[in-house]
Parts: sequence; structure tokens; C-alpha cells
Amino acid sequence: MNYPFSAIVGQDRLTTALLLGAVDPRIGGVLVRGSKGSAKSTAVRGLAALLPDLLSRAGCEYNCPVDQPADLCPAGEEAEVKTMRTPLVELPVGASEDRLIGSIDLERALKDGVRSFQPGLLARAHRGLLYVDEVNLLDDHLVDVLLDAAAMGVNHVEREGVSVTHPSEFQLVGTMNPEEGELRPQLLDRFGLTVEVAAPSDASERAEVVRRRLSYDSHSETFAERFAAEEKQLAERLIKATDLRARVVLSDGWLVRIAEVCAGFGVDGMRADIVTARTAKALAAWNGRTEVTREDVREACLLALPHRRRRGPFDDPGIDEDELDRLLGDDDPEPPQADDPDEGPDQDGPDGDGPDGDGPDPTGPPPNGDGREADGRRQDRQAGPPPETRSDQPESPGQPQEGRTTDHAPAPQNRVEAATAAAAPSLITAPGRRLGASGRRSRGKSRRGAAARSRALRAGESPRAADLALSPTLIAAAARNGMASKGIHRTDIRHYDRAGKQGHLIVLCVDASGSMGARRRMGAVKGAIRSLLFDAYQRRDLVSLVTFRGKDAETVLPPTAGVELADRRLAVLPTGGRTPLAAGLLRAADVIERHARRDPDRRPLLVTVTDGRANAGTGAVGEAHRAANLLAAKDIPALVIDTESGFVRTGLAGELARNLGAPHVELQDFASGSLARTIRLATGR
Repeated sequence: MNYPFSAIVGQDRLTTALLLGAVDPRIGGVLVRGSKGSAKSTAVRGLAALLPDLLSRAGCEYNCPVDQPADLCPAGEEAEVKTMRTPLVELPVGASEDRLIGSIDLERALKDGVRSFQPGLLARAHRGLLYVDEVNLLDDHLVDVLLDAAAMGVNHVEREGVSVTHPSEFQLVGTMNPEEGELRPQLLDRFGLTVEVAAPSDASERAEVVRRRLSYDSHSETFAERFAAEEKQLAERLIKATDLRARVVLSDGWLVRIAEVCAGFGVDGMRADIVTARTAKALAAWNGRTEVTREDVREACLLALPHRRRRGPFDDPGIDEDELDRLLGDDDPEPPQADDPDEGPDQDGPDGDGPDGDGPDPTGPPPNGDGREADGRRQDRQAGPPPETRSDQPESPGQPQEGRTTDHAPAPQNRVEAATAAAAPSLITAPGRRLGASGRRSRGKSRRGAAARSRALRAGESPRAADLALSPTLIAAAARNGMASKGIHRTDIRHYDRAGKQGHLIVLCVDASGSMGARRRMGAVKGAIRSLLFDAYQRRDLVSLVTFRGKDAETVLPPTAGVELADRRLAVLPTGGRTPLAAGLLRAADVIERHARRDPDRRPLLVTVTDGRANAGTGAVGEAHRAANLLAAKDIPALVIDTESGFVRTGLAGELARNLGAPHVELQDFASGSLARTIRLATGR
């Protein structure tokens, strides 16, 4: 028994968004973002109990409407009409592609020699909810399938000699923890609405959450009866709102105002305008009204626009509510007037920009490209870091400014520098001669990639069911037995080797010692690392950040898919102290070993950013070289970004690269994007 939807405390916007998606499934589903323990999954599962029943026919595997059966529906017109609950189908993160889209019926193929289709989760989700918990961790190949089905409303399968198309219209509901990484932009845009949720901060609300949960865990049936009346009211209100939605009027004035808001916020594409309009009508219907109001439009914008303004991994989702109120205005909009070719220009001029139509009023502030005024109100956003942290200030002749250092002066402790502009990163790859986690960086073997070839089983090998090459197996059995049906022998079984792109764990080992601050190099280093983080976001890699300065090294960020977390830690990274290079390399090796025990398929890439000048302790350079030799012996692909500058150079970073068996790249070349397109790292495996 699921936790009652009406018993959820303190998550009004979450429950509203889920209900609106049920009122109008064409809105496109709901994405729920929030930290663990914020009732995301509880709310989604509770919603299913409120949805109205559906009519279908007995034996139908596609949840077809009674009057619109699918072409391959096994239920005939004479089949009994039955009442069924609106399906709630959960897609596990580790599901196979066959389980999602369907596959050939293996039992019938082996028993009867007949190729028939066995429907998957997309068929079961038709006319219902498809729920993906931790949707941001879903493999790319499954995301691609979801995108196609959500866009077309049908699932088209071509595999193993079977060609099938069946309807698959569903409301996509996903939950995610942003700390574990963001969604691909294509999938993010497919969600009509998004909600940010967090645990209540009010002590009384938190106490009530605990009180209700303890009561539910102790006596779930009694607890459900306590909220039965409220659940019934919500279910009835949902049915009424669904029926009323078709009669809701959205005036042309509000439609134009919605378009102005979307344009004012610079939202890409037209999906945002359409979803906002549909959401506003659903809100009006939910509140029992037949006309859309300003509050409906405002709430619809807050649900439909925030995730569509996020263009990069380092951009925070959300919209400025003050700016939204300015764009919406205080009054109801006037209906747009049709242009009359017989009338001349009005008193505002032909372009509506002033008395003479020559542009904006010269006495007012100039407009900028996003439709807002480029005056002092935006100065705080453009100001950047405080003066003492900037690296582009001019120095007075013969006298460094306060807070500045020269190559001959010691760097102050705990200086924080801002990153310079990040250049387009070069692609870093490593040869994939062994199995790796699915991703988008290096080519190699993969558990979930495309089938590259079929082959016979090796001695002692046990194939996974998902890798069974059914057609080649049947062909091999037929060739051995002739036309007689004598069953399948182990020697007939063929197995797919899969190939695709692999993802990596990128460990950034960054020198944060005083030499980085003394020569004002940390800004360029942060810019280069930022470009690597952006690349890791696009390639679906995990990242970890290790820094070394003073006497030891520190794991600033354990392995995570949330590259925006690494960017935030990088932004406040201070410099100062000596250079314990050996400690940094050993800490990076420890991070790699620990993660390998949890995720052995994910291959590491080590990126060391340093000038190679180890000076922490006696024999520091020798210790650093021994640590590098240790990493090389572990066969870890690596790259050294040399931060040394000036006319006189020691070449210590190049020597470190040779000990690591790694390429050696100058910081200025890497940060400027002037390198070749691909940097290939060597590995013995």
C-alpha cells in the first residue's frame, strides 16, 4: 500500500505539478529535482492511486482503448471489456534495452521456431505513467529510446528479424538528485514541468512529517483510512478538472504575454511557450475556472521555464521572479489589435520606439540584447570577483598594487583567484581494449553498446541473456541439424560482442602551492580545468578533484557525476605554501583504487596540473618521481599540463610526464584551445 498522496506535508508545488500533469498529459511530464529524503518517490507513487480507471480488453498487452486497438493487439473485438487501473510503470536505472522496448519472444522461438514480439515497458506504460527514479543516472542508449518514444508517441522496434510498431503515449515522470549529475539537455527539455524540492525547514512541519511517517509504518491500513476522504476528494477533483480543461479559455492577450515572457528569458525553441500555455489552462481547470488569470500564467511560468534556461553544466536552473513579474505586468493584457493597412503610423512612430520612431528615448538607459535595461541594476552581476582577486589589473610603474605579487615576491597564503575564460577543450581519449563503463569519450568494449559481431562461446564462458544472439544461434542450430527440430546445443549458441563509447573517471590532481599564486597562474589553471569539466559533462564522465599544497594533499571532491560541484569547489580553491607533489599523486592513486573497488568497469584518466617543482620535505623531487613510477606501473592513462612559465624553465613537469608515461602539454596551449583536436593517452591494456 502506497503512502497517501494527500498526506504529504510541505511540498505544495510538487503535488501541484504532478496533478497538473495528470489533468493534461500533453504537458509532457514532470521532473522532480531534490536531495534525498524529500518525498520525491513517495509523491509519484501516491499519485497513481488518484488516477481514474481505464477501459481495455482482456488479453491486451498494450493497454489499448476499446475502440482503438493496436495493429498487433492479440485481443480481438469479441474479447471482454475490462476496467484497469492507470498503469504506473517503473523503469529501473539498470534496465536493458530489450526490457524497455521489447524483444523477440525467446520461449516461442526456441519451442516453436516462431518469431513473435514480446512487449516491453513502453507497451505497458501506454496511457499511463512511466516513472524513472534517478533519471539522471540512466544510460545514454536508454535515454535515446525514451526521447524517440516520448516525441512520436509510438515505439518502433527493428531487431532479430522482427519489425513492430505500437502506440506508446505516456506521462514521463522522473526524479533526480542534482548532486549526482545533471540530465542531458535533450531529455531535460522533454519534461514539461520541473520542481525543485527540499526537506521542510520549519521545525513543526518536519515534526509532522516524522509523526505521519511513523504512524504509516506502524499501521498502514489505519493510516490510509484516515486520509481516505481526502484521497477521494482529490480523485474527484482531478476528474472534474480533466473534463473542464477543454472549456478553459486562454485569451490572445495572455497568449502574447506568455510569448513575451519566454522571449524575455531567452528560452530556446517553442516548446516552452506551448507547455506554459497548456499548464496555465490546466491550472485554471484545477481551480474550477474557465478563464486563465494572471496567477495561472505566473505559476505556469515558474513550473515550465526554469529548467529550459539552463544551457550549460555550470548554469543554475531557475528564473528571477522579480523579472517575471516585470514581464507579466500588473494588469490584464489588452487583446492584440490587427494591423489596419488603411491607417497611418500612430503617434509613437512607425516602430513604436518614440515620438519620431527613431529608436529608444535617448534620455533613458540603453537596452541590451535580452530586452532588459543595461544600467546599474546589472552591474553587480557583471562586476566579477573583488579587486584583490582579479588577475588583469594594471600595476603602477615600479610598484605592485596591494594584493599583487611578482615572480620575485612570495605569494600570500590562501589567495583565491578567479578563472579566466575557458577555451574549447581538446578531446582526451584512451584506447579501449578492455571492457569499460558506457559513456561518450573513448571507443571500446561495452556491456550496453551496439552489437559489433556475434561469435561462438569460448570455453567456460557464460553469456548474459541480453547478449544472446538469437538469430545466429537459431541459424547455427539449423545448419547443424538440417531441417529437423532437434533442439539447441551449447556449441550452437552465439554471443554478441558489444562496442561503443566508454566513460571514465577523470581525476584532476591540481597544484595549489604558492608558486601558482606568485606567478598569477591559478586563473589560467582554473580556466583550463573548467574547460575539462565542461567536456566531462558532455562525455558523461565522473570527476574527482585532488589538490596539494603546504604539507599534504586533499580530496576536495570524491568521484561524482556532478561536475558543477567540482566547478564550485574550484572557484574557491586557494593557493599558498609548498609543493607536496608526491602526496598529490599518491592521493590521486588512492582515489582511483577506492573507486575501482566500487565500479571496476569505469577506467580512470589522471590529469596532473603542475610545474613539477616539488619542494615539500627532503628528497621531494625523488619522492614525486617514485610516485609517478608507481602510477605508471598501475597502467593508469595520464596527462600532464605544465604550468611553468617564463624564459628560464626547469623542465621538471616534462620529466614527471616521462615517469608517468604520459603526454606533456603546455598550459598556455591547452588553455587557448590551440592543440590538435584529440589527445590520445597511452595504456598497456
